[in-house]
Amino acid sequence: MFGTFVLTAGLLAQTPPTPADPVRTVIDRLELEQFKAHIKGLAQFGDRMQGTQRNRDAIDWIEKQLRRFGYANVERLRFQSASGPLEDIYATRIGTTTPGEMYIVSAHMDGRGSGEAADDDASGCAVVLELARVLGMPGIGTNRSVRFAFWNNEEFGMDGSGTYATEKVPGKPTAVEPKLLGIIQHDMMLFDHGMPPGLKQSPHADINIEYQEHSRMAAESASLAAALLTASRSYAHDYPATIGVNMAGTDSIQFEDLVASVSVRENERVTGIVRGSNPNHHESTDNYENYGEEDFRFGFNAVQMTLGALGKLAGITLAPSR
Repeated sequence: MFGTFVLTAGLLAQTPPTPADPVRTVIDRLELEQFKAHIKGLAQFGDRMQGTQRNRDAIDWIEKQLRRFGYANVERLRFQSASGPLEDIYATRIGTTTPGEMYIVSAHMDGRGSGEAADDDASGCAVVLELARVLGMPGIGTNRSVRFAFWNNEEFGMDGSGTYATEKVPGKPTAVEPKLLGIIQHDMMLFDHGMPPGLKQSPHADINIEYQEHSRMAAESASLAAALLTASRSYAHDYPATIGVNMAGTDSIQFEDLVASVSVRENERVTGIVRGSNPNHHESTDNYENYGEEDFRFGFNAVQMTLGALGKLAGITLAPSR
């Protein structure tokens, strides 16, 4: 018996430890204060209305942030709007093993209402910026490519994302692009105070993942939504997520018939936002100072969820420690 125990103990001692979850390791590098700083940084330009110097200055600021995170491949896509030429801006984390396949995480950088457009949509941009910051860190990679995109003129026509979908999505004659597998749009990420909205975050607050069930890519979009829901349950524990099937009123609708497409929001667009779930929406009160710590933590959960989903979809990797 004694000899058997020693043999068994020896075999157990030689069993290698369970490897750490690389996705959890990378998620732990996300920072709430950085997320808040991204919102405040973009809100400094006011509502960033298309055609204004505020809009152009905000685009320049986003480029500086992306380059500061280590992205040398920042690109701009110029398009013509009713107010003149505008630009989308994006950078790409090139995949290490399958660079020819790509996911887009995105938000719209313009706003309206004469305030700071802090929730709509500096908060969505902050999700994308924090993802870009962490995935740009040394030693962190993705098997597939990930593009961090900031659309322009969502508020008056969605022609920034529409131009990209027309000119850049694979299959177009002029496209020299990785194969786009899916897009995750983030639009208004801070405020779920119930209906009618209360003063504080609702105890029933949840992150809404929406796809369009009547689109050509509904099955693929439902699968993408499910990946986000699974990631929410594994990596974002403060607020749950739910799936809806009526994605509307945000840039991802430009892609819904082309690739798997979802939007991530504070409330459902049709049953919540357009019915007054956020009294700051398109108002001069959509300012950084009008949101509290619970609101910011709510948005930060979306960062954790999306990064968790990218862990499965794009394949997050860590370089071996030396």
